[in-house]
Amino acid sequence: MAGAHWEDEWELCNDDGFVYKRKKRRQDSDALAPPSAPAPAPAPDPEAEERHRRERKKSTLMKLRDQYQREIDHWEFLSNTLREIQEKTLQQQQQQEQQHSSSLSSTELPLLQLQTPESVCRPLVDELLLQAEAQEAIIQDISNLCDVAEAMCEAQEDRVKQSFIDLPVWGTPRALMASLSDD
Repeated sequence: MAGAHWEDEWELCNDDGFVYKRKKRRQDSDALAPPSAPAPAPAPDPEAEERHRRERKKSTLMKLRDQYQREIDHWEFLSNTLREIQEKTLQQQQQQEQQHSSSLSSTELPLLQLQTPESVCRPLVDELLLQAEAQEAIIQDISNLCDVAEAMCEAQEDRVKQSFIDLPVWGTPRALMASLSDD
């Protein structure tokens, strides 16, 4: 090869763990080039390239951070809602226990009085009814929580679908054919 010495055509480059091949640059090109040849175009500024790479990396990381922060906020909301449901359930159970203990003290009968089946079963039925109502409230709260989670998942799925729909490939058929034939 006249005018330049090439040790090898390709060189390996390592850019922060990203390894790739690129054509090797000429060595001693100024000493071997004829004086009438135009000077080669200056190489791109490595500092500017590095600054541009860092800006792209920073903007990408900021987008990821914002996306993760939104997801964390959603999960915190769901967690707080679940915690409120648990606290409400605990309070209802405590109220039931208090009502049960107060109903037992008010329904204590003297030993001489005979207990009828109705007087024995009524507190038990009341307690079971209160438990069923509490369980219904818990199921309703969890159902609402599931509805919120499902809405979040559907919104995420719609965003992903929209990103594919917005691709330039889905433009008009004429634009697609023009872009394919411009080679």
